[in-house]
Amino acid sequence: MSNIKILTFITLFLLITSVKIKAQVMDSPPNDGVYEKIHVKNRVPIPYTPFREADAFWTKRIWRVIDMREKINQPFYYPTTPQNGRRSFMQVVLDGIKEGSIKAYDATSDEFLVEKPYEQFMKELNKTDSTQVEVPDPNNPGQTMLIDTVIETTFNPTSVKQIRLKEDWFFDKQRSVMDVRILGICPIVDLFEADGVTPKGQQPLFWIYFPDTRVIFANSEVYNNFNDALRLTYDDIFFKRMFNSYVYKESNVFDRRITEYAKGMDALLESERIKDEIFVKEHDLWEY
Repeated sequence: MSNIKILTFITLFLLITSVKIKAQVMDSPPNDGVYEKIHVKNRVPIPYTPFREADAFWTKRIWRVIDMREKINQPFYYPTTPQNGRRSFMQVVLDGIKEGSIKAYDATSDEFLVEKPYEQFMKELNKTDSTQVEVPDPNNPGQTMLIDTVIETTFNPTSVKQIRLKEDWFFDKQRSVMDVRILGICPIVDLFEADGVTPKGQQPLFWIYFPDTRVIFANSEVYNNFNDALRLTYDDIFFKRMFNSYVYKESNVFDRRITEYAKGMDALLESERIKDEIFVKEHDLWEY
C-alpha cells in the first residue's frame, strides 16, 4: 500500500513539474533569428603583447576625442534603446558601473585616483531646478501671476555624444613596431544656458580604466554594416582603431591643451601635426 502512495506522489510531482516547465517555455520569447547567438557572449578580448620598460624606445601620451555624430563613429551612439542584443556604448558603460563590473573614477583627474560610486554621479546628473512659470491669476480674471515650479531632469545616455580617450603610443624595440594602448575613457556632455540652446561648455562625467573593462566590451555586440553574421564588439572597434578622432592634447611641459595656445583652424592644424609626428616618427626609424 505504501508503495502505491509513493508511486502516486512521484507521478503527481512529475506532472506538476512538467506543467511548470512547459509554462516557462511558453512564456519565453521565440528566438529572433535562424540560430542562437553565442559567440559574442563567450568572447574574450585579444590579450596584449607583453611590454616591458626596457623595450620602450620611444613613448608619447595622447588625449583625443571621438565624436559619435560622425558617420564612422555612429556604432557608439546607436541603438538609443537596447535592440536585438545591442546597446549603445554609454548604456553598456552605465550598466557595467551599476552592476559593479566597471569602476568609475572622478573626472577632475584622469589618473584614476578616486573611485566614484554609481549613485553619486547619477545624483549629480539627475538635476532638480526651480523656475517661475506664468499662469492665469484665479483671483484677477484676465491677469497672470508667477508661481514657483520644480523641474526634474533625468539623465539620458543619448545626451553623451563625445568621449575622450587617454592613450600611450610607443615603439617596441623588441618587436620593432609602433603600437598604442588605450588607458582611459571619459564620456562628456554638452552644457547649455537656461534657454537650452546657447552652449556654455562641456562637462566630463567620469573616467574608466580601459584595460579592466575589455571583457565587458568584448561581450557587447556592435552593428556591422557589411555582415550581420559577423558582428563586432566595442573591444574590436578600439583594438582595431575603427573610429575617427581628433587630438586635443599631447604630453607637454605646461600640461596645456591645444585650445589653450591655438584657436580655430590653427587648433585643427596642430591636432593634425601631432598625428603626423607619430606617423613620421615610425617611418624615420627605418632605412629604405
